Formats: sequence, C-alpha cells, structure tokens
Amino acid sequence: METTYDNSSLKLKKEFPEAEDFLPLNGTDYVELYVANAKQAAHFYQAAFGFQPLAYSGLETGVKDRSSYVLVQDKIRIVLTSPLTKGGPINEHIDKHGDGIKNVALWVDDAAKSYEETTKRGAESTFAPKTIEDENGKAVLSAIRTYGETNHIFVERSAYDGPFLPGYTTWNPEYKPASVGLKYIDHMVGNVGWNEMNKWVEFYAKVMGFAQLISFDDKDISTDYTALMSKVMTNGNGRIKFPINEPAEGKKKSQIEEYIDFYNGAGVQHVALATDNIIETVTQMTERGVEFLRVPDVYYADVLDRVGKIDEDLEPLKKLGILIDRDDEGYLLQIFTKPVGDRPTLFFEIIQRKGATSFGKGNFKALFEAIEREQESRGTL
Repeated sequence: METTYDNSSLKLKKEFPEAEDFLPLNGTDYVELYVANAKQAAHFYQAAFGFQPLAYSGLETGVKDRSSYVLVQDKIRIVLTSPLTKGGPINEHIDKHGDGIKNVALWVDDAAKSYEETTKRGAESTFAPKTIEDENGKAVLSAIRTYGETNHIFVERSAYDGPFLPGYTTWNPEYKPASVGLKYIDHMVGNVGWNEMNKWVEFYAKVMGFAQLISFDDKDISTDYTALMSKVMTNGNGRIKFPINEPAEGKKKSQIEEYIDFYNGAGVQHVALATDNIIETVTQMTERGVEFLRVPDVYYADVLDRVGKIDEDLEPLKKLGILIDRDDEGYLLQIFTKPVGDRPTLFFEIIQRKGATSFGKGNFKALFEAIEREQESRGTL
C-alpha cells in the first residue's frame, strides 16, 4: 500500500506571505462524494482512474444508514458514500444534486482550533469538534459550511493509525487494477451563482486566511457566446488552491449556468489531479474508457509558437488532446474529462506542471469552445 500521509506534525514553508494562514492546513485529507450506488462507483474509479481499495464502512462495521468505500492513489483519497435507507440528508442531496462532492476534508494539526478560528470569523458550523476512536486510536473532526451544501471537514489524525478513520475497516478485494500515475490534488474549482464570487473570495480570505493568487475576468475567459469570471484562492503553503467561478453575461448559457441548473445550486465543478507523466496517465485512462474533451487539431498548428520549446513530442499530445500553456515560471500540460455522471456537472482535470504555477489561461478559449460544443449537443447552450 502506498503511503498517503505522515502522522508527524508538518512545518511547511509559507509560499504566499500575504495569506494569514492562522489554521494552518497541511493538505487535502480526502474528498467525499455522495453517490447513488457507492459500490458501483468504487468499481468505476478503480477501473477507469486507477484508484486502489483502502477502507470500508457500512452494515458490516455497525453503520446502519450508509455505506462508504475509500479509495487511494498516492496522496489522493476519495470517499464514495451511499444511503442504505429511504429519506434522510444523503438521499436528499443525491435527489437534488445527483452524484456530487459533499465534503472537502482538510488535514490539520488541531481540528478544535481550526473550528474555533473559522467560526469566530463568521463560518457557519456543520458540526462542533468531536473525537472518534477505535482499537487503532482516535481522531478529531470538526466541520464548517461553504458554498452551496459543501462542507469543509477539519481532520486531526496524529493519534490514529488505522486504515482511514475510526469506524472503517480495511477493504481488500481481489480486484485491484493498476494505478494510472495520479499523485495529488492540485486544485478544486467551485461554481457559485451570479454575483457570488466575491462573497466566497472574501470568505476564504477572512474566515480561512487564504490569499488571492490570481483573477480572471470575462475578457480572459470568454468566447463569442459565453463567459465566466474566476478568482483563485490559496492557503499559505500553497497545498490548497480553490478557484471560485461565477457566470458572466454572454449571448448564450455558460458552462457555469448549465452546472448550476443541473446541480441545483453552487458546488464543486471539478477536481484537478496531478501526474508526473500526463501522456502515460491519459493514455491509460483513455484505454480504460474515460472520455476527454477534445479541441480541434488546428489548436496544435501554432501552439509551440505561443508556448515555446517543451520537453515532450507534440504528436502524442495532439493525439490525446492534451493542452499546453506557459507562464513566467515554466509550462503546464492539462486535459479535462467529460462529466463523469449523466448530469453535466462534476468532471476532472489531469494536469502536469513543468514549473508553471498558473492555470492554463492561454487554453481558456479553445477549452470553452470545446465545452460549448458539448453543451450544444445536449441542447443546453
């Protein structure tokens, strides 16, 4: 089993001095999705994305209202949770939103202090600090509300040595397809409603001590038909980056409006997963049935004139549809899956950074035109 975290206290370098960073945050602990069928969803993420089985909670562990499967790939952990009974908040969430991300858990040294620092600055409480334990030790959890019905759970696990968290047992099925080389969560993007971006930017600055890393307006992110605005928030050590998107006026319905219509509110739009070899990762994912957005081949005719010399051969990037962009620090390679469910909501980005710290501004127009083609095929543009 790959090591996914180190229980020792971290002293991480502060990369963004303008961030107050009063929590602080060590990284993303896990991302939990509420889904209609966790067992089948777990099979999909194993087979298609190369995640490995880690832990399970359900009837066999004494939990009567839900089942949860935990998957891991290097430093990425996802939890897939489904209800076992009718009614209740999980069913309501799935009925309203479809399969989607409910909880973004953040790894901290002190969950009680994190709760205190955020709630005293105005965060709405989801639940107060609580200690959970089993034969492998104890962990402390607390949680606050963010945009839509999304929560941030603070996870303190220095005194726990089990497979995941108390209440979970090791999950060790026969089926273990190989990893595809995904390493860690690079960033997570939230979609919010009209004129709500600055409200949530202020939330992350004031309540969680984040700094604004970059801002894009409708001149940066627009096509002939649609537009959006985005601001990127980061914690001090740069391990947590949350771009926040809102719609902007355009001739037709933007991807953000489409998301909000089908998700019925604000939520996590996509999760960017990092790799050290995007060609190999995307090749494997494509062979396993993952569908990616494609840009026209003409994109590659002058891309090297725009981004300069890169280490990779252009032909395999073109074959796979991988996009390229450069900033002052280096370049990046990125590609986006189509939505992973029937609703046009949640999708994933695969990204490889070769020094670049930006988010692919030079690709926005080509990418959003590709998204518009998908919207047009769905009749939602």
